[in-house]
Amino acid sequence: MTETTQRRQQDGASGSQGHTGAPETRGSTTIADPVVAKIAGMAAREVPEVHHLGGGMTRAIGAVRQRVPGTGSGSGVTQGVKVEVGERQAAVDLNVVVEYGASIADTAADIRSNVINAVERMTGLEVVEVNIAVDDVHLPDEPEDEGEESESGQGSRRVA
Repeated sequence: MTETTQRRQQDGASGSQGHTGAPETRGSTTIADPVVAKIAGMAAREVPEVHHLGGGMTRAIGAVRQRVPGTGSGSGVTQGVKVEVGERQAAVDLNVVVEYGASIADTAADIRSNVINAVERMTGLEVVEVNIAVDDVHLPDEPEDEGEESESGQGSRRVA
């Protein structure tokens, strides 16, 4: 056991002489676009006034995609989110549907702040911009899009 300890100490001593930089400077870390998109999508959804991400067509395509086997369950998180990731910076584009009665300017500011904080904290990338497009306003008496489809789909299958 002492031989192993001595070898480790010698290896550590000789190994540390060859590497003078800090550990974070030895190698590179690459963060894929879908990772940043998921973080941004989750952060945007944390804002209470956000009803959905994505426009009507995006949500419809997303609903179809979720029903197709093998397309991945995480795709719903990135619905309505587009990112461009560089080596040190990221840009985020969001399409949102806000709740009726919410201040769109305040909601956009809250989304922007939440997305920037989450992406920068989790990835270390500088977020240079968060562009927000408000595609729709969800009215209180409007039925849920997904609920309508699933209820009508189940209703047509239940034949007495």
